Amino acid sequence: MTGTSAPAHDVAIVGFGPVGQMLALLLGRQGHDVIAVERWPSPYDLPRAVHFDHEIGRIFQAAGVGEQVRAVTDPVPDHYEWRNHAGEALVRIDWSGLGPSGWPTASFFCQPQLEAVLAEAAENLPAVTVRRGCEAVGLVHDEDHVRLTTNGPDGPGTIRARYVIGADGANSFVRSAMATTVTDLGFFYDWLIVDTLPHEQRTWSPMNWQLCDPRRPTTIVSGGPGRRRWEFLRLPHESIEELNTLETAWRLLEPWGRTPENTTIERHTVYTFQARWVNRWREGRLILAGDAAHQMPPFAGQGMCSGMRDAVNLAWKLDLVLTGRADAGLLDTYTSERSEHIRHAIGMSMALGQVICVLDPDDAAARDARMIAAGADPQHALPPTPPPVLGDGVLQRTPDGNRAPGVGHLAPQYALTHQGRTALLDDLTGGGFTVLTDGDAPLAALDDTDRAFLTGIGAHIVALHENSAPPEGYLDAPDGYLPHLREHGHAAAIVRPDFYLFGAAGDGAGLHDLVRQLREHLRRPAAPAAGVPRPLPTAAEQ
Repeated sequence: MTGTSAPAHDVAIVGFGPVGQMLALLLGRQGHDVIAVERWPSPYDLPRAVHFDHEIGRIFQAAGVGEQVRAVTDPVPDHYEWRNHAGEALVRIDWSGLGPSGWPTASFFCQPQLEAVLAEAAENLPAVTVRRGCEAVGLVHDEDHVRLTTNGPDGPGTIRARYVIGADGANSFVRSAMATTVTDLGFFYDWLIVDTLPHEQRTWSPMNWQLCDPRRPTTIVSGGPGRRRWEFLRLPHESIEELNTLETAWRLLEPWGRTPENTTIERHTVYTFQARWVNRWREGRLILAGDAAHQMPPFAGQGMCSGMRDAVNLAWKLDLVLTGRADAGLLDTYTSERSEHIRHAIGMSMALGQVICVLDPDDAAARDARMIAAGADPQHALPPTPPPVLGDGVLQRTPDGNRAPGVGHLAPQYALTHQGRTALLDDLTGGGFTVLTDGDAPLAALDDTDRAFLTGIGAHIVALHENSAPPEGYLDAPDGYLPHLREHGHAAAIVRPDFYLFGAAGDGAGLHDLVRQLREHLRRPAAPAAGVPRPLPTAAEQ
C-alpha cells in the first residue's frame, strides 16, 4: 500500500494503561482524532504503581482531571524514612506540604482507581475512540501514515493513522517493529509485592518507610486510600516460586501484625526490578512511551511518573506537528530530551537500591554508621546523583551554540491573581507555552512577527506585577515568580507546555531573541534516519 490514502486518525495508541490514557487525554483535548487499542477486554483491577510526585500532579491538572485525581489519592503528611534493623533512622526525606509544582510533594494512590479517572475522561472526549479487547498484530509503516492490523471481538480490522505510539509496556509490540536497540544495565532484584486492605482505620506514621535490614530488606508504604503495601526482597536461598505464594505472604506479614483476621490480601506477586532504556524512541511515524521505552527499579517511585513525563513531552510536540505549526523534525527532540532525563531517574533508582538491598551484615553495619553520622540528612546520607534535566532539544542556546544556563529544568507553578481570580498559573492560562515577564516593559521589544508566532502556538503572555496589576496583568504572590526572576537577573522567561524552562532573557531585546530561537526550534529539519522500521506482516500476509 502506498502513502496516497488519507489516514483515518491522527494518532493510534497501542496500550491503554496510564500512559496511553494520558496521551489520549492530552491529544484528545487538543481536538486530535485519537484511537487507542488495548488487548485486554477490561481494565486490570489490581494495584501496581502507587506513587506520583508534584510534577505529575501538575500533569493531571493540565489534562483536566486534577480534582478527580485528588479525590482518589493520599498526599503524604510527613516524611519518607529509612531505618536499620535496630530502628535507627538512616535517612529522613521530607515529603510533606506542597512541592514546586503547586501540588503535594508526594501522593499515593490505587492504580485501578486512578486509571478509572483517566479512562473515563479520555473516553468522554468526542475525538477519542477506545477499543478494548483489540490486539495489534500487524504493522506497515508507509510514507505518510501507518497501517495497523488488529484482532478484536469482531474479528480482524485495519487502522490507519499518521502516527502510532507504543504505550504497550515492557514487551511492546510497537517496539518490535522498530530497529532500535536497548541499553540494559544488568540490575536485577526480585521482590515480593503484597498489597493489602487493613480492616481497621488507623494513622500509619510515618506513612511510608523502608526497613534496611540485611536479614530481609522491606518496604512499607501506602497503597492509596485505605490500603497498605509491603515489599520483601527475595533472599539468595529462596526461589521465586516459593516466595510467590499466599502462605509466604502471610508468613512475612505476621511480624508486622497483619493476619487474616485484620487484613485482606488483595494481591501478591514477584516483580523483577530492572534498569534499561531504548536507545531511540522514535523511528519515522512510530514512537514509544512509558515502559515500552524504559524500565527502572521502583526505589525512587519514578516508574509511572516517567511515563507521564513522556506523555506530556510528546503530546505538545505532536500537537504542533499535526497542525502544521512545527516540522516533523521537532519529534526528534523527544528521544534526546527524555532519554537523558530518564537516565537520571534510573541512575537515582539504582543508587537508592544499592543502599537498600544490602544483605551482608558487615556491609550493612558500615552503611548504617555512615548514614547515621550524616544525621539522616538525604543531602549527605545518600549517594550524590545529578539533577534531573532534559537532554538537548527545544532549549535556549547561547551565541556560541551552547545550552544556556538553567534551561531544561522544571519550572515552578505559583498561584497568581488575574482579573479578580486567584488560582495556580495553569488554571488561569489553560496551559501551553507561557511567556513570563517582569511587568510590561520587556514586551515592548516584541515585533509583529514575534506576536503572531506566539499567538499561533497558543502561547500565553503573563506580565507579572507586584502590589497591584493593570486589567490584563497578573498579580504575583510575594514568594512567587518575580523574586526568582530578579534573583537571576531575568526580565522574562518562556516555559514550555511540559513545564520545563525553554529559556530566559535579561531584557526586552533578549526576549525578542528568545522568541526567535523558539521559532527556529519548531522548524528544525528531521535528523537522518538511523534505522528503518521493520514492517510486521498483517494477518492476511501471515
